[in-house]
Amino acid sequence: MNKQTIHSRYGQTVRRFFFCAVMSLLALPAAVVFFPSCASGGNTVPEQPPAPVQSGAETPGAFSEIWAYLMAGEEEFLDPSLPVSDIGYFGAGLSSEGQLTGVPDRRSLDGIYTGRVHLVVADSNSALLHFCLNPRYPVRNRLLEDIAEAAGKFDGVQIDFEAVRENDRENFFSFLGELKARIAPKPLSAALYARTRDIPDDPYEYARVEPHTDRILVMAYDEHWSGGAPGPVASMDWCARVAEYARQKIPAGKLVMGLPFYGRAWGEPDPSKAYRFSTLRTHMTEKGIDLAGTGTENGHPHFAYTENVTVQVYFDNAESVFRRAELYRTGGTDKIGFWRLGQEDPAIWEKLSLRGNTPASGPRQTEAD
Repeated sequence: MNKQTIHSRYGQTVRRFFFCAVMSLLALPAAVVFFPSCASGGNTVPEQPPAPVQSGAETPGAFSEIWAYLMAGEEEFLDPSLPVSDIGYFGAGLSSEGQLTGVPDRRSLDGIYTGRVHLVVADSNSALLHFCLNPRYPVRNRLLEDIAEAAGKFDGVQIDFEAVRENDRENFFSFLGELKARIAPKPLSAALYARTRDIPDDPYEYARVEPHTDRILVMAYDEHWSGGAPGPVASMDWCARVAEYARQKIPAGKLVMGLPFYGRAWGEPDPSKAYRFSTLRTHMTEKGIDLAGTGTENGHPHFAYTENVTVQVYFDNAESVFRRAELYRTGGTDKIGFWRLGQEDPAIWEKLSLRGNTPASGPRQTEAD
């Protein structure tokens, strides 16, 4: 290799080095622009994006629908400022012949309430419901006609049949389906007992009722009732299980979780029952009462004595109702309903709000309709 060749290759090498150095310097600002964390030392934690603004679904106490039952004759308990989207107006019932009776006057709420009002049709007589639901009897079709006609003055209808027997379940499901078709496009809802598991031949099977209704209100109360042992009307653990089961069976858009406003009391001992004469004589002896000295009222022997009774009371205040409502909201249910107006701790309304007045289905009923 001669000197000329050596000098030539040396020059090429120098030029290549100089070119690479220049290009590296030109690329450095771009690196600073696109990788600022690297430019400042490489160990800086990237800046976090701003926290998202809370949506209505994330706001404590905010629900898309808040239902409340109102008894006819107790309209004074309906404050127009309450965050209530839907009223279940209680209510119509069934006569001994299966005819619709006791439909409340929708006009009683004119000027008081501007939300949706649903006619509640309730009954708890299993024998009567058997005939009213069975398509073999003409009373069923007449009842369907009566309810559909009465629905004309309301924004929707709710069925609250609390004594349907297992062998009437298929007739109950078809009754709901036919009623829904008759009152469309107005919404049909059903109030159903709380469940925590599947029950064989359940006449209130959520998955069977759901296709025939626009809303299902799960009556998540009376866990403990007056005829049983003392306890909460709706304990938090029990409500959590009820809600979990309901969410598995009912679409979120149709599920309304019911909450109680009322409390219950139990007394022990409870002397309210029938007695044998021999038992009464034992009581009289224990209490030091002389049979010959008992008084009479219109010819009936009578005596009185004082007994120490322990009374246990379970009730809800605004805080406990709100905790239960939040249990449902944070679990994914944004519709709740209360039994019933006039029984509540008024402070609960300060904790609740509506994040929209989404209709169950169809327009709100107006006088022009």
